[in-house]
Amino acid sequence: MFCFCANFALADSALTVLGKDYVFLNAIEGLPAKLSDFKDLEINVFTTSDDVRLAYWEAGQGKPLVFIPGWSANGAEYVNVLYLLSKKYHVYVLDPRNQGLSQRVDYGNRISRYAVDLKEFAGHEGFTSADYCGWSMGASMLWSYVDLFGTKGIRKLAFIDEPISIYAHADWNEQERLDAGGMTSSPERMIRAFTQGTPVSSLIADMKIMERFAAMDSPYYQNSEGFAWSFIRNDSEYLKLILFDHVTNDWRDVIRHKIRVPAAIFTGEYSINVSSQKWMQSVIPGAKLYVYTKAEQGDHFLAFENPLKFTSDLETFLDQ
Repeated sequence: MFCFCANFALADSALTVLGKDYVFLNAIEGLPAKLSDFKDLEINVFTTSDDVRLAYWEAGQGKPLVFIPGWSANGAEYVNVLYLLSKKYHVYVLDPRNQGLSQRVDYGNRISRYAVDLKEFAGHEGFTSADYCGWSMGASMLWSYVDLFGTKGIRKLAFIDEPISIYAHADWNEQERLDAGGMTSSPERMIRAFTQGTPVSSLIADMKIMERFAAMDSPYYQNSEGFAWSFIRNDSEYLKLILFDHVTNDWRDVIRHKIRVPAAIFTGEYSINVSSQKWMQSVIPGAKLYVYTKAEQGDHFLAFENPLKFTSDLETFLDQ
């Protein structure tokens, strides 16, 4: 298991940082059979203004394209996405604090601080203009970024299947809940369910997302998850520090009024978020909505379960 102190040197190859090769479970044409086949994949690190060492994965050359993982996720899970898109772009995946290979800390665990981390990462890399794609909580980080800093320096945005307000307010009607994507009436009980496996009624929190994760019915996803599980260990005590803030934010005003760059939204028929993603498309001028079918692995994990379609669709959007 890799040490999470993120004390490796700058610009080290992934093979050097992780210390050993990895053979993927499924041999898939057009994708690496083992880690060492992905020769230009690097894992690097920078230090934030509040002294947290954040790791990031990168590969390729060209226009910068930055991915922000969801809660508990990391750059290892993007290995197929990185490989496919690095043929055309300089692709980055930033591990948020307390996730992936980034440092574990008990401070700064608010979405607003995570957005500052992203801003400081862009400054570290010297971006004047970049494309950004946030998945799940990573989309919330982008919404916070836009709220705090606007869209200067952002060329295009993509969001993957994130509710606009996870917490469903008690005084909302059903349409308001659907438009916002509200999936819990008790943040505390949802957090216990996600971090401790505590059973929870579907009336309190919608846990269908975990059913799709457990299915693991895509060979692409089996490869990327197996890779991540081999090198990265999450600590639920640190992971849960961000969750209450994450769950209780409502981003409807930001999405309605502040996103004025080209945007793409990805969701799927298995997802509980389709209604909220359609609402988002309706209020962002010119936004493009991709709704994957069940046959296309259209759920919360679509980018990893169907990376060939996802990267093709994202590339088409970015190149338009």
